[in-house]
Amino acid sequence: MNKYELAVVINAVIDDDARAAVLEKVKKYVTRFGGQIADVEEWGKKKLAYEIQKMTEGYYYFIHFDADGTAISELDSRIRIMDGVIRYLCIRQDEA
Repeated sequence: MNKYELAVVINAVIDDDARAAVLEKVKKYVTRFGGQIADVEEWGKKKLAYEIQKMTEGYYYFIHFDADGTAISELDSRIRIMDGVIRYLCIRQDEA
């Protein structure tokens, strides 16, 4: 099992319940494909570095989890098409 960090930027114009539902769906995908979530950091509403789909702000979340390498491709294919997710990035954390 490798350690991963998944950064997710969620649309800032949707309401709180919808945003929470999007985050829960992402977390369900992580556990569904064999991942074990260690923690979830919420950074809140931040200004985007550049405009994306005519939006200038988004809610940032960082999910730390352990999973096999095969789970990452499944996560990628599911999160890519989710409504409410502006951007995402999953990286493997090195053991230090």
